[in-house]
Amino acid sequence: MGRVRLGINLEFVRHADKPFEWGVEKAAEIGYEFVEPMVHFGRELLSEAGYFHSISLFDDPLRIARICERAGVRISGLSAHMPLCKPEVSTESLKLAVRFAAECGAPVVNTDEGPKPSWTTRDEDFVLMKYVLTEVVAVAERRGILIGLEPHQQYSRTPGGLDEIINLVPAPVVGINFDTGNAYLSGQDPIAWLEHVLPRLVHVHAKDISQAQAEAERGRVTGTPVGCACGDGVIDWQAVVRLCRKAPRDIVLSVECGTVDQAEQSFAYLSRLIRDLEQSPEPAHLKPGS
Repeated sequence: MGRVRLGINLEFVRHADKPFEWGVEKAAEIGYEFVEPMVHFGRELLSEAGYFHSISLFDDPLRIARICERAGVRISGLSAHMPLCKPEVSTESLKLAVRFAAECGAPVVNTDEGPKPSWTTRDEDFVLMKYVLTEVVAVAERRGILIGLEPHQQYSRTPGGLDEIINLVPAPVVGINFDTGNAYLSGQDPIAWLEHVLPRLVHVHAKDISQAQAEAERGRVTGTPVGCACGDGVIDWQAVVRLCRKAPRDIVLSVECGTVDQAEQSFAYLSRLIRDLEQSPEPAHLKPGS
């Protein structure tokens, strides 16, 4: 049975127009144990100017590690979403992200199939995804880095579709980065889906969905960048935490919300919930083997 830890995706400072360093320090100040940096390929004006939190894969990963060490947080994974259906975008970017992760101390690289090309068939997309994953897995296996595939786009919006993608390359380093909010918005039951992927779970995007967004978008979209504060929306977080405690490895709930205030609310809610559940006996129907 794994432990459940609390982290945050750096997207929470996107609208604050602040750099990576500021976001890490703010996450530590709030109380988070882990951060999930977003990485990009090449150089980007706003990040270089200090107005955006994303970090370049051309940066020094040891510099990133030192920033986190000074703040007293660890890295749960890299948000390195590159479209697997587009190998000209994702192959070298994800291989570089894996090497970056190995040096900065991130155990997981998270991605998804991304928007597909407009001209390819479904069968062609799965060949393209297999090609990219095969190339990336070879680099990941040498370094002990996990690949977290996320439910987020056209094929991974259902449990069966995500299963097809994860089984394209039968390697132990390929796992699931489960996104609670995306699963809900795609029209699925996120708790049942989370239980289904539990043996392959390596990371969780803890994303709540407001009632208003749920009513407007559920079943019409495959995902959303960020959610509301955890505890303010429709996700059953007690069930999420209880299931994650049954996972075969420790799991970080990496909060995905849009503002500093939401990050503070999410931390207060989830940290209290995790603490209370750790102190309470496990219901019989959730015990391993039951």
